[in-house]
Amino acid sequence: MADQHPKLSTKHLLGIKDLTPGDIQLIFETADNFKDVLNRPIKKVPSLRDITIANIFFENSTRTKLSFELAEKRLSADVISFAASSSSVSKGETLIDTVNNILAMKVDMVVMRHPHAGAGLFLSKHVDAQIINAGDGAHEHPTQALLDAFSIREKYGEVTGKKVAIIGDILHSRVALSNILCLQKLGAEVMVCGPTTLIPKHINSLGVKVEHDLFKALNWCDVANMLRIQLERQEMRYFPSLREYSMLYGLNKQILDSLDKEITVMHPGPINRGVEITSDVADSNQSIILDQVENGVAIRMAVLYLLAGYRS
Repeated sequence: MADQHPKLSTKHLLGIKDLTPGDIQLIFETADNFKDVLNRPIKKVPSLRDITIANIFFENSTRTKLSFELAEKRLSADVISFAASSSSVSKGETLIDTVNNILAMKVDMVVMRHPHAGAGLFLSKHVDAQIINAGDGAHEHPTQALLDAFSIREKYGEVTGKKVAIIGDILHSRVALSNILCLQKLGAEVMVCGPTTLIPKHINSLGVKVEHDLFKALNWCDVANMLRIQLERQEMRYFPSLREYSMLYGLNKQILDSLDKEITVMHPGPINRGVEITSDVADSNQSIILDQVENGVAIRMAVLYLLAGYRS
């Protein structure tokens, strides 16, 4: 790689907490350029032609995995995809064995999703490859937060000063923590909203507002980011039923139309239609959910390209 290749201030993307506001702006500006590429007839650039990237997913994922694979192929990287849930990992192989085997194939970068918080950090200390965290437990999901903030910037021109309400299962959500950190670094105000049982006890220490009334949160915000209920991460019942949750915290068109102003609706996906959000909201002109999906590829291209600046 040439010396003039732009770089982030960090060699890995383990979490938003490691990025500076300048890093985030550089990612956004690079994504702007890649978004232009994605809208051309020929959607490929040779930027990562000599880079080999391994996608290792220890948890099931459809959207994030596809988005990374598409980003990698658009940059002309060589791609190895590895679903650890259906591999030798399930036969007892350790994380470090798995990755060392993959690195023996001369892999330059690893995109990893893992059910345990800190797995990416552990890996970055033990292997000579750059690690991109595609979600670690209920900890962080940095590229999701970047694409969410990028989508807000695209809609409003800037993120600074915007009021963003993150609504739903905050307790089990890695998207929530990464979004809070990213939005605050960009100068937005953040509120979390949900039942008391799904709001972490010490969330106030992050400098966010806490609201338990959906209607108040929606009237406060410019943007509502609706999170799904993460039933697969809940070891106990946090609310009586999905029906009751939906009645108190589900967003439908009637509520949306009754607000004092027009707000923008987001969702990191996959959507539980009829639980946290109804179809008529998800598919309305106030929703930017499909823009988020499109922006996800451009943001992941930007992150991969900028981290590749560290490869000699």
